[in-house]
Amino acid sequence: MGSQEQIKAEIVRIGKFMYEKGFIAASDGNISARLDDNKIVITRSGVCKGRMSADDLLVVNLDGAVIEGEGQPSTEYRMHSLIYSERKDVNAVVHAHPPLLTAFTLAGIEFESAWLPEVWLSIGSVVTAPYALPTTNEVPESIRPYVKKHNAILLERHGIVTYSLSLESAYNMLEKLEHAAIVAVYTQILSGNLPRPLTPIQLEQLNSLLRPKK
Repeated sequence: MGSQEQIKAEIVRIGKFMYEKGFIAASDGNISARLDDNKIVITRSGVCKGRMSADDLLVVNLDGAVIEGEGQPSTEYRMHSLIYSERKDVNAVVHAHPPLLTAFTLAGIEFESAWLPEVWLSIGSVVTAPYALPTTNEVPESIRPYVKKHNAILLERHGIVTYSLSLESAYNMLEKLEHAAIVAVYTQILSGNLPRPLTPIQLEQLNSLLRPKK
């Protein structure tokens, strides 16, 4: 992931992308990156991710105790901590409130990553966790059943969390999924129906592309 300074610079860069793309508003959302098994860099609570600097980032342990920096960590640090604890392969977590993906959860419409082959190939299946009271332990508990088998989880009425090996990859998943939601809505406007998911045979063909070649 790089040095602590490089990680902070990357979080600032990703935060600006998220804000400029309209995936977050005001002080919404949070971003973190792993430093080691028990320390992460995370955005400070209450800061606009589009206008933050490295000074707005804190080093905390997985219990949320501040090790370096001033202020309080994101109120959703528990969600980040759970993901890092459950997934040793994850080095970065991004949480945002993209409008269309969030609208899907409000409308009670299941988002299907199997609508588009590039989404299925790069992200896999996406689930929606039930509503949980923001800033409380309900949020990590709502995603706990899904974290090990999924790399992106929609949160009912609360956006989405994506996580991966790098900040760039976690952000790219967010952008790709919101784009897929836009395509789905356009499809419904044009045809009157949401897209048809790829068939099981088509998905198996895609899955074969991901298997190591013998």
